[in-house]
Amino acid sequence: MQHLPFYLLAIAAGLMLPIQAGLNSEMGRALKSPVYASIVSFAVGLIALLLYAFITRMPFGNLRDGLTLPWYYWIGGILGAFYVYGIIVLTPRLGVALTFGLTVAAQMLFGLMMDHYGWLDIPVSPVSWPRIVGVVMIIAGVVLIRSY
Repeated sequence: MQHLPFYLLAIAAGLMLPIQAGLNSEMGRALKSPVYASIVSFAVGLIALLLYAFITRMPFGNLRDGLTLPWYYWIGGILGAFYVYGIIVLTPRLGVALTFGLTVAAQMLFGLMMDHYGWLDIPVSPVSWPRIVGVVMIIAGVVLIRSY
């Protein structure tokens, strides 16, 4: 039960992604560019996070620590931009369910590898048959979504 709030947060975050995909896809169509739609999406997100930080009186001094991090930590922002751009391009072509089915399947496959090897200081969680079966079931779900 101690993980219940985290499960609920994960579910809530997951519910937001298809909505974001639809809204961002429409913005991409209106602006005639997935790049411009991505820029707007990130700008609005930045403003929302800054407002949250100000309202909750977060210490901004911690941001300076980010300047001393290794260069590869900064790639996360590029990966996020690529993801949002990809979703904007894919959603109107594949639909929300197939787009997210494919991205979730890819996330699960790569997530198993990251867990198994402990990449990026993730706690090691070895690949097991039940975990493999879970990913195969997700992939089977993607095949069903694509087929029907």
